[in-house]
Amino acid sequence: MILVSDNLQITNSTIEQAVNRMNPEPVQEMVKKCVKAGAEAIDINSGPLSRDPEKKMAFLVEAVQAVTNLPLLLDTTNPKALEAGLAVSRNTTIINGFSLEPVKLAHILPLAKKYDTDIIGYLLYPNSHVPPDEAERLGVAVELFSAFQKTGLENERLIIDPIIAPVMWDNGTLQDMEILSVLRNLPDLLGFPVRTIAGISNLTTGQGPTKKKRLLEQSYLPMLAAAGLSMALLNVFHTETVLTARACRALTDTKIFTWENV
Repeated sequence: MILVSDNLQITNSTIEQAVNRMNPEPVQEMVKKCVKAGAEAIDINSGPLSRDPEKKMAFLVEAVQAVTNLPLLLDTTNPKALEAGLAVSRNTTIINGFSLEPVKLAHILPLAKKYDTDIIGYLLYPNSHVPPDEAERLGVAVELFSAFQKTGLENERLIIDPIIAPVMWDNGTLQDMEILSVLRNLPDLLGFPVRTIAGISNLTTGQGPTKKKRLLEQSYLPMLAAAGLSMALLNVFHTETVLTARACRALTDTKIFTWENV
Protein backbone atom coordinates (compact mmCIF):
# COMPACT_ATOMS: atom_id res chain seq x y z
CA MET A 1 0.00 0.00 0.00
CA ILE A 2 1.60 3.22 -1.23
CA LEU A 3 1.23 6.31 0.96
CA VAL A 4 0.20 9.39 -1.03
CA SER A 5 0.39 12.77 0.68
CA ASP A 6 -2.71 14.94 0.35
CA ASN A 7 -1.07 17.90 2.11
CA LEU A 8 -0.24 20.01 -0.94
CA GLN A 9 -3.56 21.77 -1.42
CA ILE A 10 -4.47 25.16 -2.82
CA THR A 11 -6.92 25.52 0.09
CA ASN A 12 -3.87 25.93 2.32
CA SER A 13 -3.43 29.72 2.44
CA THR A 14 0.38 29.42 2.45
CA ILE A 15 0.30 27.35 -0.72
CA GLU A 16 -2.29 29.61 -2.32
CA GLN A 17 -0.14 32.68 -1.72
CA ALA A 18 2.95 30.88 -3.01
CA VAL A 19 1.15 29.96 -6.23
CA ASN A 20 -0.24 33.46 -6.73
CA ARG A 21 3.24 34.93 -6.24
CA MET A 22 4.99 32.14 -8.16
CA ASN A 23 7.22 31.58 -5.16
CA PRO A 24 8.41 27.94 -5.12
CA GLU A 25 9.96 27.94 -1.63
CA PRO A 26 6.79 27.39 0.48
CA VAL A 27 5.69 24.65 -1.91
CA GLN A 28 9.06 22.94 -1.77
CA GLU A 29 9.25 23.20 2.03
CA MET A 30 5.87 21.51 2.27
CA VAL A 31 6.98 18.72 -0.07
CA LYS A 32 10.21 18.15 1.86
CA LYS A 33 8.23 17.85 5.10
CA CYS A 34 5.85 15.38 3.45
CA VAL A 35 8.71 13.20 2.21
CA LYS A 36 10.30 13.25 5.66
CA ALA A 37 6.96 12.24 7.20
CA GLY A 38 6.76 9.17 4.97
CA ALA A 39 5.09 10.23 1.72
CA GLU A 40 5.76 7.90 -1.20
CA ALA A 41 3.87 9.99 -3.74
CA ILE A 42 2.63 13.59 -3.78
CA ASP A 43 -0.89 14.65 -4.72
CA ILE A 44 -0.81 18.17 -6.19
CA ASN A 45 -4.31 19.45 -5.48
CA SER A 46 -4.52 22.76 -7.29
CA GLY A 47 -8.30 23.05 -7.34
CA PRO A 48 -9.97 24.37 -10.52
CA LEU A 49 -7.47 27.25 -11.00
CA SER A 50 -9.83 29.66 -12.74
CA ARG A 51 -7.12 32.30 -13.38
CA ASP A 52 -3.95 31.40 -15.34
CA PRO A 53 -4.57 27.68 -14.84
CA GLU A 54 -1.86 26.40 -17.19
CA LYS A 55 0.81 28.68 -15.80
CA LYS A 56 -0.01 27.86 -12.18
CA MET A 57 -0.16 24.09 -12.60
CA ALA A 58 3.07 24.06 -14.55
CA PHE A 59 4.63 26.14 -11.77
CA LEU A 60 3.45 23.67 -9.12
CA VAL A 61 4.75 20.63 -10.97
CA GLU A 62 8.12 22.26 -11.65
CA ALA A 63 8.43 23.37 -8.02
CA VAL A 64 7.65 19.90 -6.66
CA GLN A 65 9.79 17.88 -9.01
CA ALA A 66 12.75 20.15 -8.30
CA VAL A 67 12.93 18.66 -4.78
CA THR A 68 11.64 15.10 -5.21
CA ASN A 69 11.49 12.33 -7.79
CA LEU A 70 8.44 10.74 -6.15
CA PRO A 71 5.39 10.02 -8.33
CA LEU A 72 3.03 12.97 -8.74
CA LEU A 73 -0.76 12.87 -8.78
CA LEU A 74 -2.17 15.85 -10.66
CA ASP A 75 -5.45 16.68 -8.98
CA THR A 76 -7.55 19.27 -10.81
CA THR A 77 -10.86 19.46 -12.64
CA ASN A 78 -9.42 21.93 -15.14
CA PRO A 79 -8.35 20.05 -18.30
CA LYS A 80 -6.11 22.86 -19.52
CA ALA A 81 -4.29 23.05 -16.19
CA LEU A 82 -3.99 19.28 -16.12
CA GLU A 83 -2.44 19.12 -19.57
CA ALA A 84 0.00 21.90 -18.72
CA GLY A 85 1.15 19.89 -15.70
CA LEU A 86 1.48 16.70 -17.70
CA ALA A 87 3.51 18.50 -20.36
CA VAL A 88 6.22 19.62 -17.92
CA SER A 89 6.27 16.63 -15.58
CA ARG A 90 9.43 14.53 -15.57
CA ASN A 91 8.35 12.34 -12.65
CA THR A 92 6.02 9.37 -12.89
CA THR A 93 2.62 11.04 -13.17
CA ILE A 94 -0.94 9.95 -12.42
CA ILE A 95 -4.05 11.86 -13.45
CA ASN A 96 -6.41 12.35 -10.50
CA GLY A 97 -8.88 11.83 -12.02
CA PHE A 98 -12.02 11.24 -14.10
CA SER A 99 -15.55 9.95 -13.62
CA LEU A 100 -18.63 9.27 -15.74
CA GLU A 101 -19.33 13.01 -15.75
CA PRO A 102 -19.55 13.84 -19.49
CA VAL A 103 -17.07 16.74 -19.39
CA LYS A 104 -14.45 14.55 -17.72
CA LEU A 105 -14.97 11.73 -20.19
CA ALA A 106 -14.56 14.21 -23.04
CA HIS A 107 -11.66 16.31 -21.79
CA ILE A 108 -9.74 14.54 -19.01
CA LEU A 109 -9.82 10.83 -19.86
CA PRO A 110 -8.24 11.34 -23.33
CA LEU A 111 -5.21 12.98 -21.69
CA ALA A 112 -4.25 9.62 -20.17
CA LYS A 113 -3.82 8.24 -23.67
CA LYS A 114 -2.13 11.34 -25.04
CA TYR A 115 0.49 11.36 -22.27
CA ASP A 116 0.56 7.57 -21.73
CA THR A 117 -0.08 7.85 -18.02
CA ASP A 118 -2.07 6.14 -15.28
CA ILE A 119 -5.42 7.64 -14.37
CA ILE A 120 -7.70 7.41 -11.35
CA GLY A 121 -11.38 6.74 -11.96
CA TYR A 122 -13.95 7.75 -9.34
CA LEU A 123 -16.96 5.54 -8.66
CA LEU A 124 -19.47 8.36 -9.05
CA TYR A 125 -22.63 8.77 -11.07
CA PRO A 126 -22.51 11.04 -14.16
CA ASN A 127 -24.02 13.81 -11.99
CA SER A 128 -21.09 13.37 -9.55
CA HIS A 129 -23.30 11.94 -6.81
CA VAL A 130 -21.99 9.07 -4.69
CA PRO A 131 -23.58 5.63 -5.22
CA PRO A 132 -25.42 4.48 -2.07
CA ASP A 133 -24.19 0.90 -1.79
CA GLU A 134 -21.88 -1.84 -3.08
CA ALA A 135 -24.09 -2.96 -5.96
CA GLU A 136 -24.38 0.56 -7.35
CA ARG A 137 -20.64 1.20 -6.98
CA LEU A 138 -19.82 -2.00 -8.83
CA GLY A 139 -22.27 -1.06 -11.58
CA VAL A 140 -20.51 2.29 -11.96
CA ALA A 141 -17.16 0.47 -12.01
CA VAL A 142 -18.26 -1.55 -15.04
CA GLU A 143 -19.35 1.61 -16.88
CA LEU A 144 -16.16 3.42 -15.89
CA PHE A 145 -14.00 0.54 -17.09
CA SER A 146 -15.89 0.40 -20.40
CA ALA A 147 -15.22 4.11 -20.97
CA PHE A 148 -11.56 3.66 -20.02
CA GLN A 149 -11.08 0.75 -22.44
CA LYS A 150 -12.01 3.02 -25.35
CA THR A 151 -8.74 4.91 -24.81
CA GLY A 152 -6.78 1.83 -25.86
CA LEU A 153 -4.58 1.96 -22.76
CA GLU A 154 -3.63 -1.21 -20.92
CA ASN A 155 -6.13 -2.15 -18.22
CA GLU A 156 -3.46 -1.81 -15.56
CA ARG A 157 -3.21 1.94 -16.18
CA LEU A 158 -6.59 2.39 -14.46
CA ILE A 159 -6.71 3.03 -10.71
CA ILE A 160 -10.15 3.02 -9.07
CA ASP A 161 -11.26 5.25 -6.20
CA PRO A 162 -14.41 3.83 -4.53
CA ILE A 163 -15.04 7.18 -2.74
CA ILE A 164 -14.97 6.89 1.03
CA ALA A 165 -18.05 8.42 2.61
CA PRO A 166 -17.83 10.79 5.59
CA VAL A 167 -19.02 8.97 8.71
CA MET A 168 -21.26 11.94 9.48
CA TRP A 169 -23.47 11.15 6.49
CA ASP A 170 -26.73 9.40 7.38
CA ASN A 171 -25.50 6.14 5.82
CA GLY A 172 -21.77 6.94 5.96
CA THR A 173 -20.65 4.00 8.09
CA LEU A 174 -22.77 1.57 6.05
CA GLN A 175 -21.23 2.83 2.81
CA ASP A 176 -17.73 2.58 4.19
CA MET A 177 -18.25 -1.03 5.26
CA GLU A 178 -19.58 -1.87 1.79
CA ILE A 179 -16.52 -0.25 0.21
CA LEU A 180 -14.45 -3.07 1.73
CA SER A 181 -16.46 -5.57 -0.29
CA VAL A 182 -16.15 -3.38 -3.40
CA LEU A 183 -12.34 -3.51 -3.10
CA ARG A 184 -12.39 -7.29 -2.76
CA ASN A 185 -14.74 -7.84 -5.70
CA LEU A 186 -13.31 -5.44 -8.29
CA PRO A 187 -10.60 -7.81 -9.61
CA ASP A 188 -13.10 -10.60 -10.27
CA LEU A 189 -15.67 -8.21 -11.68
CA LEU A 190 -13.31 -6.53 -14.16
CA GLY A 191 -11.05 -9.50 -14.81
CA PHE A 192 -7.64 -8.10 -13.88
CA PRO A 193 -5.75 -7.09 -10.69
CA VAL A 194 -7.31 -3.66 -10.28
CA ARG A 195 -5.29 -1.06 -8.39
CA THR A 196 -7.27 1.08 -5.99
CA ILE A 197 -6.85 4.32 -4.07
CA ALA A 198 -8.90 5.84 -1.25
CA GLY A 199 -8.92 9.27 0.38
CA ILE A 200 -8.59 8.49 4.08
CA SER A 201 -9.28 12.11 5.06
CA ASN A 202 -12.78 11.84 3.55
CA LEU A 203 -13.76 9.55 6.41
CA THR A 204 -13.71 12.31 9.02
CA THR A 205 -14.70 15.32 6.91
CA GLY A 206 -16.60 17.87 8.98
CA GLN A 207 -16.68 18.78 12.64
CA GLY A 208 -15.57 16.35 15.31
CA PRO A 209 -13.07 15.71 18.11
CA THR A 210 -9.55 15.53 16.65
CA LYS A 211 -8.44 12.53 18.72
CA LYS A 212 -11.51 10.54 17.76
CA LYS A 213 -11.07 11.47 14.11
CA ARG A 214 -7.52 10.10 14.18
CA LEU A 215 -8.75 6.96 15.92
CA LEU A 216 -11.27 6.34 13.14
CA GLU A 217 -8.54 6.80 10.50
CA GLN A 218 -6.28 4.37 12.32
CA SER A 219 -9.09 1.83 12.69
CA TYR A 220 -10.45 1.96 9.15
CA LEU A 221 -7.07 1.86 7.41
CA PRO A 222 -6.31 -1.77 8.42
CA MET A 223 -9.72 -2.78 7.09
CA LEU A 224 -8.92 -1.16 3.75
CA ALA A 225 -5.49 -2.80 3.70
CA ALA A 226 -6.97 -6.23 4.37
CA ALA A 227 -9.46 -5.65 1.54
CA GLY A 228 -6.56 -5.03 -0.84
CA LEU A 229 -6.26 -1.24 -1.07
CA SER A 230 -3.26 -0.30 -3.25
CA MET A 231 -2.78 3.38 -2.40
CA ALA A 232 -3.83 5.46 0.62
CA LEU A 233 -4.29 9.19 0.07
CA LEU A 234 -3.83 10.77 3.50
CA ASN A 235 -2.45 13.57 5.62
CA VAL A 236 1.09 12.31 6.21
CA PHE A 237 1.45 14.62 9.21
CA HIS A 238 -0.97 12.35 11.08
CA THR A 239 1.94 10.33 12.46
CA GLU A 240 -0.02 7.53 14.10
CA THR A 241 -2.03 6.93 10.94
CA VAL A 242 1.17 6.67 8.91
CA LEU A 243 2.62 4.22 11.44
CA THR A 244 -0.57 2.17 11.22
CA ALA A 245 -0.29 2.15 7.43
CA ARG A 246 3.28 0.88 7.59
CA ALA A 247 2.27 -1.87 9.99
CA CYS A 248 -0.59 -2.85 7.65
CA ARG A 249 1.85 -3.07 4.76
CA ALA A 250 4.24 -5.25 6.74
CA LEU A 251 1.39 -7.62 7.62
CA THR A 252 -0.08 -7.83 4.10
CA ASP A 253 3.22 -7.98 2.20
CA THR A 254 4.07 -11.29 0.56
CA LYS A 255 7.76 -10.79 1.30
CA ILE A 256 9.47 -12.31 4.33
CA PHE A 257 8.59 -10.29 7.43
CA THR A 258 11.19 -7.99 8.96
CA TRP A 259 10.76 -5.53 11.85
CA GLU A 260 12.49 -2.86 9.78
CA ASN A 261 9.40 -2.61 7.61
CA VAL A 262 7.09 -1.74 10.51
